[in-house]
Amino acid sequence: MNKYLRPAALLALGCSLVWGSNWLTYGGDQQRDGWAKDETVISKDNVKRLELGWKIQLANDSKELNSLTAPLILDGIVTSHGFKEYAFVAGSSDNLFVIDADTGKLVWQKHFISNVPPPKEPAQNWLCPNGLNDTPVISKGFTNSSVYVISTDGKLHALNPVNGEDRFPPTQFVPPYSKNWSLNLVDNVLYTSVSQGCGGAKSGVWSMDLGSPNRPVKFFQSDTSGGGIWGRGGVAIGQDGTVYAETGDGPYDPKAGKYADTFLALSPKDLILKDYYTPANRDWITRRDLDMGNITPVVFPYKGRDLIVGGGKEGSLYLLDSKSLGGETHRKPMFHTGLYTNAGVDFAGHGFWGSFASWEDSKGTRWVYAPALGPVAPKSPAFPLTNGAAPSGSIMAFKVEDGADGQAKLEPAWISRDLNTPEPPIIANGIVFAVSSGAFNGQVTEDGNGLYTSKERAEKATGNATLYAFDAETGKELYSSGKIIPSFTHFGATSIANGHVYVTTYDNTLYSFRVKQD
Repeated sequence: MNKYLRPAALLALGCSLVWGSNWLTYGGDQQRDGWAKDETVISKDNVKRLELGWKIQLANDSKELNSLTAPLILDGIVTSHGFKEYAFVAGSSDNLFVIDADTGKLVWQKHFISNVPPPKEPAQNWLCPNGLNDTPVISKGFTNSSVYVISTDGKLHALNPVNGEDRFPPTQFVPPYSKNWSLNLVDNVLYTSVSQGCGGAKSGVWSMDLGSPNRPVKFFQSDTSGGGIWGRGGVAIGQDGTVYAETGDGPYDPKAGKYADTFLALSPKDLILKDYYTPANRDWITRRDLDMGNITPVVFPYKGRDLIVGGGKEGSLYLLDSKSLGGETHRKPMFHTGLYTNAGVDFAGHGFWGSFASWEDSKGTRWVYAPALGPVAPKSPAFPLTNGAAPSGSIMAFKVEDGADGQAKLEPAWISRDLNTPEPPIIANGIVFAVSSGAFNGQVTEDGNGLYTSKERAEKATGNATLYAFDAETGKELYSSGKIIPSFTHFGATSIANGHVYVTTYDNTLYSFRVKQD
C-alpha cells in the first residue's frame, strides 16, 4: 500500500496498523512464554511508580467461578476518531468487551446468543460452568485483523476489532457447552483444548483450518475419560508448528490411543501424534489425582532446538527435548527436577498450576518461572536467593544450564516472597509481574462429605488480588498494588503492552496500571 495513503482511505479498508506493542494471545505468543519482548515503557527504574490508571466493571454475570478471560491488546487500530489501542476481554456469560486502553471507556461489546439448551448432565458446577471459558486470540493483519472467540454453543466467531462485525458466519468448532481453553493461532490454523467432559465433549485438542473455504475441523482425543487438557493457556506451539499439550488423569494405554498424564507432541493442523513422554511414576500420579492436565507447557528455543518445560500438581518440573520427548521408551526426559512443592500430596491446592513463563536475559541466560501453590517441599533443592518465608505460594525461578552430560537442566535460582495462590507470571524488561489471587483452593468440604459449591468457594476467598513486580534475576520485590484491588481473582490473567499492566478479577472488573507521570 502507498505509504502516503490518507487515514480516511485506511479506515475504508477497515485495517489496523502496528504502532506499539501488542498482546494478541494468552501468554503473549504462541509458545506461551509470557515474555513481552517489545515492551519499552515500564522498566526497573520506574516500576515502583506504578499506579492505577483506570478500572472498569463490565456487565458480565460470573458463571460458577469463571468471570473474565485474559485481556488482549491491539494497537494502531484505525477508527473515525484516529488511531486507537483497544483491550479485548471475554466474559463467561457469552460476552466480548472492547475497552479504549488510554481512557478505560467501553468502545463496544457483543453478546453471543445461543439457541442450544444447556445439558442436564453433567449439571452445571465449577468444573462445568456452562459458560464462555476460552481466552480469544487476535490475528494481526494490515487489512483483515480479526478477533476469534468460541461461544458456549461451540461456535467460532470471527469479528472485526473496530466494530464487532462478523468476518464470516459463526461456525461450529467444538461441541456445545464443552469447556474450551485459550485459543492459539499459527499459520491460519486455530487451536483449542477441551477438558472435563463438559457438554459430553471428548477431551483432547481441536484445530480449525481458517484458510480453507469450508474451515475443516480436526480432533485428537487424548483419553476416553478423566480431566483432559485444561492448562490455562490451552496448547503451546513450537517454532516448527508442533502442538504441545499436557493431559490429565485417566486410562493409559498408548497402543489403544489412551494417553493420560502425558506430554503430547502433535503435527500442525492435522493433529497426528508425533511423539509423547509419560513420567515413570504416571500410575502413582494418576491414583493420587496429581495430574498434569492443569498446566500449559512453555516452549522456547535453546541451542538450535525447542525445549519444553511442564509439570503439574505433583510439584516437580520436566524439561523435554523437542527432538525426542522421552527417548525410545517415551519414559526418559531430558531432565526431571526433585520435588519443589506439594510434599503433602494435595490434589486441589498445591503444586504447579496454570502456565509457566520464560525469557532470555542480556547475557544469554534462559530463565523459567513457575507459579507454585503451597509451601516449598522440605527436601526441595535449595534456592540460592530467597525473599522471605512463602508458606502460601510463590513464584519459583530457574535457570536453564548445561549439565556434565551435556544435556540441559533446570537449576533453582530464586523464590519470591509469599503469594496467596499465585497466578501465572509474565515478564518485561527484566521484571516479573505476578498476581497473588486471594482465591480459596479447597474443593472437598472439611467434613469430607462432599465438594464445596462455587458460592461457598467464593465466600471463602482468603484475600484480595495483589499485583507484584519482582526483579527477574533476584526475585526482589519492586512493587506491590497493596489493597487497590478489593476482589479476589480466579483463573485471572495478567497482560502487558505499551506501559499498561492489565489484571482481571472475579467481580468482572478490568484494571489497568501504568507508571505515574511526573
